[in-house]
Amino acid sequence: MTNPTAAMLVIGDEILSGRTRDSNMYYLAGELTKHGIALQEVRVVSDDAQAITGAVRALSSRFDHVFTSGGIGPTHDDITADCIAAAFDAHIDVRDDARALLEAHYKTTGLELNAARLRMARIPDGAALIDNPVSTAPGFTLENVHVMAGVPAVFEAMVASLLPTLTGGAPLLSQSLRVMRGEGEIAATLGALAAEFSDLSIGCYPFQKDGVFGANIVVRGSDGARVDAAVTRLSRDLEG
Repeated sequence: MTNPTAAMLVIGDEILSGRTRDSNMYYLAGELTKHGIALQEVRVVSDDAQAITGAVRALSSRFDHVFTSGGIGPTHDDITADCIAAAFDAHIDVRDDARALLEAHYKTTGLELNAARLRMARIPDGAALIDNPVSTAPGFTLENVHVMAGVPAVFEAMVASLLPTLTGGAPLLSQSLRVMRGEGEIAATLGALAAEFSDLSIGCYPFQKDGVFGANIVVRGSDGARVDAAVTRLSRDLEG
């Protein structure tokens, strides 16, 4: 039985402009790997309703899960929730359970739950809330799309809340071998290894150190014994 598949949609002009470095993809990839969900595609789109809606529809039809980050805050350019609702033809408005969370939060902080902050309680009909233990304003899941904040600390907390509710597969294991040879010198050996261990993922990542070319070879798979066998074979073949 194969592991569930996933895609990530990163939303925000600040990412595409280079003003903000995205760390959420790196974090999500590691957590999904441990949970046995295969992240297979990542897209970055601007704060444009048509782009967001189109990407959500395309990704949700191809993958078991879609994880989004960004665009669910209180300002005018936070349009993700509306776009997710539009992608699934769902009505969206302030929902009582989300409002209650924000009311309790702002009561303890002494801040006003004004109209802007109340926008964060707008949830599409039929969506399940994703807990946010950092700043309270919830994310949500609609169909197979999980909508979360862009701020890394909040995103990571939401992922921690969400992942235990999702069915994963076998965690992906990996081993690496560092060789001081160029890719052209080891390509034939790697090709033969990949053919023999077709159930594994074998990647070659070149580097240069002190003018000498080398490569980190990474072997990944869900069967630890097979990963061990492939690395042992590779080490032996490169020594020969």
